[in-house]
Amino acid sequence: MMTTCKRRTWVVDEMSDPILSLRDVHAGYQMTKVLTGVTMTVERGSVVSLVGRNGVGKTTTLRSIVGNIVPSAGTITFDGQDITTLGTEETIRTGVTFVPEERRIFPGLTVRENVKMGQIGVDAADGPSVDEVIGMFENLMEREDSPGSVLSGGEQQMLAIARAMVADPDLLLLDEPTEGLAPYVVRQIEEVIATLNDQGITVLVVEQNLPVALDVSDYTYILEKGQIVHEGLAENVRDDQAVLDKHLGISAGE
Repeated sequence: MMTTCKRRTWVVDEMSDPILSLRDVHAGYQMTKVLTGVTMTVERGSVVSLVGRNGVGKTTTLRSIVGNIVPSAGTITFDGQDITTLGTEETIRTGVTFVPEERRIFPGLTVRENVKMGQIGVDAADGPSVDEVIGMFENLMEREDSPGSVLSGGEQQMLAIARAMVADPDLLLLDEPTEGLAPYVVRQIEEVIATLNDQGITVLVVEQNLPVALDVSDYTYILEKGQIVHEGLAENVRDDQAVLDKHLGISAGE
């Protein structure tokens, strides 16, 4: 696992440099509308969480950003560039990487070979080397010659993140990174997110585990029925039980 640095205290005045903006984004699958006007901003250098009940469009939001889905309306801007209609490969080349919920590692490839796959199709000459990335994860370093198929769920998640890191992203999208993991592994993933952010990577994380989402993030958006219904500093959302009850039906401590 990584060794983390103490994260800074995030204040409202720091939130003045957006790296990602979604404006009235509509998207879905064939005839099914999922997003019906998502508007949100991710500030450079922040960790932002997108939370909500199952099926409200969180994953669809990430897929729209990375180009898996082309929105039917609205605009998505990354680092000043309109990426609304870009495909996945083009979007990744702009500096956005996506770690999906299912991780999608290659079970027949070794840990090292899996990490190398993250460099395909991107200009990561100035980014971290495969050796440097693997060295950040103690578990992966010890098993770099092992096939992906023998890794635990937590190790697979770390491998998926490591593969994304060698692409030298400016923005990392994480979809349910702690899903199905043991509590001690969840803590490791939290530390990984904090360390990546300390290294200058902006993170947008979709997380069903509300306490984790609020712990790792500076700012939080709540998505309901395809639209953002509430937003605020994560610490303020954590303390607003009325908002949690209304939109999530859960307390931040559960």
